[in-house]
Amino acid sequence: MIPIQLDREGPSPLTDQIVEALSERIDRGVLRPGTKLPSIRAFAAEQDISRFTVVEAYDRLVAMGYLQSRRGAGFFTSKNMPRSTPEQGEQEEVYDSQHNEEVVWLIRRLLEAGRGLTLAGGPWLPAEWLDEANLRRVMRGLANNEGDHLIEYGEPLGYRPLRRHIAETLLTEIDIQAEENQVLLTCGASQALDLVSRSLLKPGDTVLVDDPGYYNLFGNLRQQGLRLIGVPRQEDGPDIEALDRLAAQYSPRLYFTQSVLQNPTSTTFTPAKAFRLLQLAERHDFRVVEDDIFSDLHPEPAPRLAALDRLERVIYLRSFSKTLSGSLRVGFIACARDVADQLADSKMVTCITTSLFAEKLVYRLLTEGYYRKFLGRLLDRLTEARHRVGTAFEQNGIETFHGGDRGLFLWGRFPDVPDSLPLAEAAQKEGLMLAPGAVFRPNLQASPWMRFNVAVCEDPQVLERLQRQTAAFRDRTLELEAVR
Repeated sequence: MIPIQLDREGPSPLTDQIVEALSERIDRGVLRPGTKLPSIRAFAAEQDISRFTVVEAYDRLVAMGYLQSRRGAGFFTSKNMPRSTPEQGEQEEVYDSQHNEEVVWLIRRLLEAGRGLTLAGGPWLPAEWLDEANLRRVMRGLANNEGDHLIEYGEPLGYRPLRRHIAETLLTEIDIQAEENQVLLTCGASQALDLVSRSLLKPGDTVLVDDPGYYNLFGNLRQQGLRLIGVPRQEDGPDIEALDRLAAQYSPRLYFTQSVLQNPTSTTFTPAKAFRLLQLAERHDFRVVEDDIFSDLHPEPAPRLAALDRLERVIYLRSFSKTLSGSLRVGFIACARDVADQLADSKMVTCITTSLFAEKLVYRLLTEGYYRKFLGRLLDRLTEARHRVGTAFEQNGIETFHGGDRGLFLWGRFPDVPDSLPLAEAAQKEGLMLAPGAVFRPNLQASPWMRFNVAVCEDPQVLERLQRQTAAFRDRTLELEAVR
């Protein structure tokens, strides 16, 4: 065991004490590279503390680069010490850019979900929550009108009236100042993220990302050969001290983050965290990519980095897929003019233009007046569902990461389940689709957490199935441990 003296009466949380003690021993070389740490269960028993405390401490050390998590083997001190410089001739550890099995596992099952598969961890609203009737009405009207939208290519930046409307809305609703020629329409937020990364980065570059954060982005960045460094996400935004330290150490080119209703935690930046982040971006000379895809689900005033920064270092993007239709695939990027031109060039050589028909359809949906009324009803329904699911989770012993009273997701974990991936795999065989925490980690580290969709989990039958599957998983785990 590793001798650590914890002060249970002191002002510092036990998790912080463990992180500080282990990182200090690693820095001094007391724990050599490749040393295996005690298991979570053994560490917790030795110190007489909760296993969740140890899990959180180990996770933070992984995010900081001190530890590596090896599936089925445990936690080991990293071969590269976070604060040291490799000797001449040595090479830093290279992250496996192709190791995306868990991400692909989740995305494929979400997209291939058929009857009998309940998407308790899914990323979107149920179809019955959306306004399909109005969507059909507006689509029929557009299809019956003469025009170039049915057969012609669009403009390089996208449909001009929609870009103008977006620029006006950004200014009036969230104080982001952008001209229409600073707005580039994309095929959803996924293409927006891909255009930014492929235009501004090259293989081998380092980027900072939220930990936990958006799994599809992580998979894309890994596939491009980029190095991902996780910044721990807290209830009020990123861990600023960790961000400062990691930026100084790794010299990142970009930081990808979600300031409002972050996926998967539903947390939102405080103004103080937003200002500090922008100060660090200037100090360490990196750009910030602000993904605001859940913007319409958070109507109250909330700080946007792009509003504070005036689009100097911040590249702002979002999509209409979450509240209008996942099938339309219309999103946009707002950024400095020279960056918009560079991204437009990349867009043209990869997809020529985006769908003019879809962009005109979204324009009509946004400007004919019905959308705001629909959004008001949706927000009320989502708030009620979130309250019901949160109360039910608390009553049934499911711990949740506090993310306020807005948003589609709850980030939660079951007691005594140290790794949620095997639980998700077991539940999927029984028709229950969970979203395991490992896919939301920058380098697929094990995690006890899972993402829950409150619009789906408000169904009492879904909650009952969650409890049943977890109990069965625990029983099987105990049987295996007894055999060993």
